Amino acid sequence: MCGIVGIAALSPKGTSHFHLISQAVQTLRHRGPDLYSTYQNSKVVLGHTRLSIIDTSTAAAQPFTDSSKRYTLVFNGEIYNFREIQQELGIDKSFYRSNGDTEVLLYAYIQWGAEMLQKLNGFFALAIYDNQEETLFIARDRMGIKPLLVYQDDEKLIFASEMKALLAFNPEVSGQAFPLQLDTVSLFNYLEFNYIPPPHSIFQNVRKLRPGDYLIVRLKEKKAPILQKSWYQIPFNAWLQKTPLTYEDAQKTFLQLLEDSVRMRLVADVPLGAFLSGGIDSSVIVALASNHTQKLNTFSIGFEDQPHFDETSYAELVASKYRTNHTVFRLTNEELFANLQTVLDYIDEPFADSSALAVNILSMHTRKYAKVALSGDGGDELLAGYNKHAAEFRAREKGFLSGLVKMGSPFWRMMPKGRHSKSSNLARQLDRFAKGMKAGNKERYWQWAQWLPTEKALQYMAVDFDKAEYEKRKQDILQYISARGGDFNEVLYTDMHLVLQGDMLHKVDSMSMCQSLEVRTPFLDHRLVEFAFSLPASYKINKQLKKRILQDTCRHLLPKALYNRPKQGFEVPLLQWFRTDMHQQTFKELFGRDFIEHQGIFHFEAIQNLLQKIHSSNPEDSAITLWKLLVFQNWWGKRIR
Repeated sequence: MCGIVGIAALSPKGTSHFHLISQAVQTLRHRGPDLYSTYQNSKVVLGHTRLSIIDTSTAAAQPFTDSSKRYTLVFNGEIYNFREIQQELGIDKSFYRSNGDTEVLLYAYIQWGAEMLQKLNGFFALAIYDNQEETLFIARDRMGIKPLLVYQDDEKLIFASEMKALLAFNPEVSGQAFPLQLDTVSLFNYLEFNYIPPPHSIFQNVRKLRPGDYLIVRLKEKKAPILQKSWYQIPFNAWLQKTPLTYEDAQKTFLQLLEDSVRMRLVADVPLGAFLSGGIDSSVIVALASNHTQKLNTFSIGFEDQPHFDETSYAELVASKYRTNHTVFRLTNEELFANLQTVLDYIDEPFADSSALAVNILSMHTRKYAKVALSGDGGDELLAGYNKHAAEFRAREKGFLSGLVKMGSPFWRMMPKGRHSKSSNLARQLDRFAKGMKAGNKERYWQWAQWLPTEKALQYMAVDFDKAEYEKRKQDILQYISARGGDFNEVLYTDMHLVLQGDMLHKVDSMSMCQSLEVRTPFLDHRLVEFAFSLPASYKINKQLKKRILQDTCRHLLPKALYNRPKQGFEVPLLQWFRTDMHQQTFKELFGRDFIEHQGIFHFEAIQNLLQKIHSSNPEDSAITLWKLLVFQNWWGKRIR
């Protein structure tokens, strides 16, 4: 796990920013505090920061150049099956200078070219330069676990693990390598979703390389043609096969694949542990990992001031059953609030999933004991684990209760709604469900993916955005969902591309790497993902169970108390903070009339109305909306102004 950055000159002028590579590398030191270095020739510069996990010696340091001096690699991630690939390469072991996956990965490319990607089991973002052919090969893993941002113009192509490394090529003194053009469609999507749907970014001219894609940049040719190609996609419609496995056989295969995925992700030459939230996903990972290692280190985070969200008692049941070396970090709201500015300062693109605060703190404490942690991320998107999945299932069933909730729409609309109490949250959920029942499959998915409805988001936008481009991006997201009928698997398939990539994986990568911690996700092994999408939706969800196959398959592994209880999730006490703890000076600086009107992005009156609603008896989701505006304003003030 590391950070990578590089720049390729598409014309002679493109070399004028090469000298800034060291500055760019420095912005990624948190991703790789153990070692950093650069490689440079007349056409390309590459930078790397290293978090040493496998073969911690300097022999595996990057940028890594092969023995012929022709190929140079920078690589962020882990290849779990590198030993098998090493055997397939057939190169005598005495030839290798190191004992890790980096060198094997480079020689796999030398032997098989882009085809080597199909052989990899792991997560990665990589760049390989061939100084003889003067080609730069850039690729990203199948699920998008590791990030890779790309900027391109007529003179140069720049890539990096994080936006801040790209922006390092825009120093105030030396002039800008590229103009910063706010993508107002991305901004509007951010208001809707709390994150920016990939492959877009907050800037018009910066994109995220799609998972399972690669780029080839041919620098020998005058116009330096750039080829982007998809090398992997999760098989679509695989669930429509005529003869699916029986449910019992599917359970056996599912467990075999998941256990093998966990086993592969336990390879490390440094201390390793696992997050243990007390939910089904992380508990299953810990149970399976305990079959392959003694005294597994496990880590939980508890919330002293929010007992409703505290699942540490369930985590401790699992830790006790498997005799793990368990550590609980108990946080107060005050400690959460104290960490707020750390997260806000780190964010280099607007991102308003407030649970990032907890992930950051958990990673910070875990890093004191381990360099690597397994997590249960991906299970909800893959296997239908969210409350919205249960709601979607009921909406498609169109049963009596669903119809009753729909009929009660005028009543739910009048009731006070919010997340600050059980009654207001129930009213919010019923109102949301009733509205969704009136929509078709596509529009309902869009509504339930949003945190702020489109019509409300429009009230805040003072700057124009391209409505045609917005609709194009919307339809790109919804392309897999049938307008009518369709299969529930389509919802999960879309979640894997939108929610998982845009929100969950971004959150875990950014917040863990902020603390120099590698997080591994066994549920996202491509073999397991492909198998899950070959199964009928009924194997994953029914009227009684979400994540049905996971719960039924692993029931014997977990304490009974973990079952038949509501999914808790985690929510930061935003409403309480905005009503009490947030210093008014912050609001004055970031939401003052002069600043808002000079900025020209938001309507001042809409923000004032929002600030008033925070203190009303019917706050609805005003705290979440104010949070996303606060995150954006803080980002704007630090990165743009």
